[in-house]
Amino acid sequence: MRRAGVRRPSNQIGIGWAGPTLIHAGSEAQKERYLRPLLAAEEIWCQLFSEPGAGSDLAALSTRAVRDGDEWVVNGQKVWTSFAHMASLGILLARTDPDVPKHSGISYFICPMDAPGVTVRPIVDMTGDHAFNEVFLDDVRLSADHLVGEVNGGWALAKVTLGNERVSLSGEGALWGQGPTMGDLVDLVRRAGGTSDRILRQRLMRVWVEGEILRLIRLRTVSAALAGRAPGPEASVRKALADDHGQHVMEVAKDLSGAYGMTDSGPVEALMARAGAAASSGSPGASDDMADPKGHSWPPMIWSHGYLFARALTIGGGTSEVQRNIIAERVLGLPSS
Repeated sequence: MRRAGVRRPSNQIGIGWAGPTLIHAGSEAQKERYLRPLLAAEEIWCQLFSEPGAGSDLAALSTRAVRDGDEWVVNGQKVWTSFAHMASLGILLARTDPDVPKHSGISYFICPMDAPGVTVRPIVDMTGDHAFNEVFLDDVRLSADHLVGEVNGGWALAKVTLGNERVSLSGEGALWGQGPTMGDLVDLVRRAGGTSDRILRQRLMRVWVEGEILRLIRLRTVSAALAGRAPGPEASVRKALADDHGQHVMEVAKDLSGAYGMTDSGPVEALMARAGAAASSGSPGASDDMADPKGHSWPPMIWSHGYLFARALTIGGGTSEVQRNIIAERVLGLPSS
């Protein structure tokens, strides 16, 4: 797609983690029905996993699905559901057997978001954006063909989804795989003539090194995917590093701009102004084109928005503490905490 100059469709949850799970465990009918519209972003997806009482301990979820003939009747509440207000479909975890150990009684469903009984309420974050939502499920009826995989086999599929989620959220962009990269910031500082602040120069270089380490780790996960292997604990390594890195990129961008970093017009506004002045004076390395070398053109607002949004990086998609526990147990061989 990159070679063809085609942008990836804006359906991160659908393409990033619903699609791979359907490829892994969906029926042929489900693959035929959902994969093409998903990839074309004709149907936007959301993820109905987290609950008010089951955040870091996802297996403690209490949403119930009870079999009624050829249907499942679902009741419960989900929270922090990104894009639920615009999604056509959601991947849903619900408890189908409350009498077995918590990991063993969960099933995995596809939930049409326009089904009777589905109510979506907005959650506005501190950037002023509305991406998150609460979702209430009141006697929502799902036909049997909305079950993915086996009854009570949902936890294994949840791990497939979460592994792919970690990979997707730790992509090249600093904000969960989206938005500007460390390279964009370095390019902007270079165009502005650099910085004389030695401490900021050192911080900038440390963050650049982080970005290079992440790039190499991404190559390893790509190699695993090409070999047909599902994401393993290396996905947690990648996300744990990427979340901290995204925060560091945005913090350095803010601090490089001094007092401008406190404005809502964008922490790098001062850098852009300096870069424009350098270009008009013919300073070495300066350019009138403020787009980065890959053809992106990030407005000043993305940086101030990114600084505020970056607080969420180490919380959403599995907290940094959860990722480090996974690494400790599955990579280092330490006992469960």
